[in-house]
Amino acid sequence: MREKNYGYSRQYIDEDDINAVVEVLKSNFLTTGPKVAEFEEAIKRYLGVQYAVCVSSGTASLHIAAICLLEKGDKVLTTPNSFLATSNAIVYAQAVPIFVDVDAQANIDLNLCEAMLKKDNTIKAIFAVDFAGNMVDPKGLSYLSEKYGVKILEDCAHSLGASFGAHKAGDCSFCDVATLSFHPVKSITSAEGGCIVTNSEAIAKKASILRNHGIVRNSSEFIYNDDNPLYFEMQDLGFNYRLSDVHSALGLSQLKKIDFFLTTRRKLAQNYDKVFDNTSIRPLYKNASSSYHLYVIRVNFKELGKKRADIMKSLKSKGIMLQTHYIPINAQPFYQKMGYNPLSTPKALEYYNECLSIPLYVGLEDNEQEFIIDAIKSEILY
Repeated sequence: MREKNYGYSRQYIDEDDINAVVEVLKSNFLTTGPKVAEFEEAIKRYLGVQYAVCVSSGTASLHIAAICLLEKGDKVLTTPNSFLATSNAIVYAQAVPIFVDVDAQANIDLNLCEAMLKKDNTIKAIFAVDFAGNMVDPKGLSYLSEKYGVKILEDCAHSLGASFGAHKAGDCSFCDVATLSFHPVKSITSAEGGCIVTNSEAIAKKASILRNHGIVRNSSEFIYNDDNPLYFEMQDLGFNYRLSDVHSALGLSQLKKIDFFLTTRRKLAQNYDKVFDNTSIRPLYKNASSSYHLYVIRVNFKELGKKRADIMKSLKSKGIMLQTHYIPINAQPFYQKMGYNPLSTPKALEYYNECLSIPLYVGLEDNEQEFIIDAIKSEILY
């Protein structure tokens, strides 16, 4: 029997996850304790990076990473096709986002990035997003970094577990810093949580201080002396972005299952690929190395003669909840008030007008996926 609702994604929690959380609830630490450090070590091993700093959300990881990389007024190339947090982090750091149009896979177009870098040598960084779990070309980003001296942030909120050739998303082999999200619909979840990963000791140190109110507790780093054994110093304006042991326990348990999660998502994606092949339903991309955070299709609704809203409403009546990832960031009222115009990135706007994210998550059974496929086909193909 099918479930009542099929969202575009959802978390997968098993008894091991529940037991891991319960164990922490019975321990002496609920907030920042040994499980946070254990989770950070596990992330470092998985990605092969030198430093991992866990924080309270993916947005927090972007915020802190932006402060670590940018100065006030810095110009930053980024994509309009992302959740708002990516460009918001640039604004939080008092820097200036410059939206670059997308390529055929809805990732930031690196050729357009280079064209902008050639024209403006004051651009300081690129914030690239691995949209839907499909990595931006690491060689392309590395080339731009080396040739134009720009800093690179890889937003891996969608791509933990993905790879591109010999590069793994978040391994920092081609970027200064990468950010992770552990929101429930991501590759793994800690309920809420995020992480800054880097091979830079300076970035990791600053990130660790910023996540805890800007506080320094190491006496060798104090500016002033005080004989109070509990003395500490706030040396920067930081935030309460710490991750708890409860969240970290769940994240640790989930990370142990990431290979199973990836295999399952890729199999579901392949099922969709086969069904939609040679039809007017176009998968955004086909990539066996993607983490498939999302499965996105493109439909020319004008040619179809139907409104996307009507299709979404009809499928919702059958328990199938679709999503649109994303409304271009430069189309949002906040950014338009700042002077941005979605018409400046026409491919992103065209993509948005055609996109639908359809259900893909661990726990989706074969018969349930068949039900979803038949319902989508009946709305779009027949």
